[in-house]
Amino acid sequence: MRFNSFKVRILSWFALSVTVILFIFSLFLYHLLNRSINQKIKHNLSNKAKFVEKAFILNKPKLLESKELNSYDIAIFKDKKLVFKNSDADFLALLNKIGDNTFKTFENDDYINAAYILNIPQKNLQIIIYKKEIDDKIEDIVHIMLLSESLLLLLLIFLGNSLIDKTLFTLKSITKTAKNISINNFTSTIPLPKYDDETKELVIAFNEMVKRLKEGTKKIERFNSDVSHELKTPLTVIKGEIEIASLKQRDTLYYKTLLEKIEAQTTQIQAIIENLLLLTKYTKENIKQTFKLCSIDSILLNVIESFDTQIKKKNLQLHIKKLENITLNANETLINTIFSNLIDNAIKYTPNGKNIYISLFTKNNKIHFIVKDEGIGIPKDKIDKITDRFYRVDESRNKAIKGFGLGLSIVKNSVELHGGVLEIESQVGIGTKVKVILNK
Repeated sequence: MRFNSFKVRILSWFALSVTVILFIFSLFLYHLLNRSINQKIKHNLSNKAKFVEKAFILNKPKLLESKELNSYDIAIFKDKKLVFKNSDADFLALLNKIGDNTFKTFENDDYINAAYILNIPQKNLQIIIYKKEIDDKIEDIVHIMLLSESLLLLLLIFLGNSLIDKTLFTLKSITKTAKNISINNFTSTIPLPKYDDETKELVIAFNEMVKRLKEGTKKIERFNSDVSHELKTPLTVIKGEIEIASLKQRDTLYYKTLLEKIEAQTTQIQAIIENLLLLTKYTKENIKQTFKLCSIDSILLNVIESFDTQIKKKNLQLHIKKLENITLNANETLINTIFSNLIDNAIKYTPNGKNIYISLFTKNNKIHFIVKDEGIGIPKDKIDKITDRFYRVDESRNKAIKGFGLGLSIVKNSVELHGGVLEIESQVGIGTKVKVILNK
């Protein structure tokens, strides 16, 4: 056991506190017992003094010689003159010791001597009762108390040690689990304690932290993998073009074309990075901190307006079938991203002169956003895969359409972060219908 450990500090404070409490209790009990015994002795001597008074006043000297008074030294003063005593005790010296008190005790090794004076002013009588060698039981009680309290202190320290061990068991489990956690190992968690107390809250918080670390690590690994995979091609193109250009002197037009290619590849790299960062920026733990009251219909109208040039360029007909005034506590950036990606996909994959239908409304206390196009459609066996990162349906068919396969992945992630659902229906050659349902 380390002497600077948390357990030792708690046990030390516990032992010190118990010792102080037992000491104070002992002093209080000693004072109480001492007072009780003295009161009992005083009461006894007072009764004897009254008995002596009665015998003296009734002039019955035989009563003063009764067995009841054999163990007591008795003296009677009348008009300050000694008129009776039953022993050789120095009663004048005793009166000086007692002073103005009517009762006083004198400690004598393991015994107590006690004296009591009964003053009867109306008869000028003064009766002294002196008792020697009264058994000092309080000393025996004190010895028993010291022994029992020492044993009690040891017992409490033992129980305190066991209780602390039981209490610290969870902390030791957390420490052991934390030591086992590494960047490649987030499988360790702590079993929940039986009782609903602060320890259980700590374990839940720790396990949640491990879960968040695991998710965060997965996001980082996924991000690193995605970046290395997707940036490899444009970087290879840029490097290849530069190497070819450096082989010999070229004319101005060649260099201009080269720079345009490099710019296009750089733009592609920038777009990939921004999309990947958007996927990893928000989590279920931090998303609600970014929520604010948003006008969903206003966001949608602004997004539609931003695609006006592309819509006209392809001669598409965009129909707003239903648009309700809706406000929602949400992340405005992600809502904008959902609308932008879905409308952008509808425009990209819808042939010239076709129709796109958009609806935004509430139903059964849920917000419904629907984008329906007359595009090329998606094969049924591919619908479940199109929300995966970098997945694109039949690259050979869609090579003329620019994209990285991140749009629907971002949409799905954003919808789920808002506690919503993404539904996709599609038929090849007929079109695709995408529905976003959010809780109001």
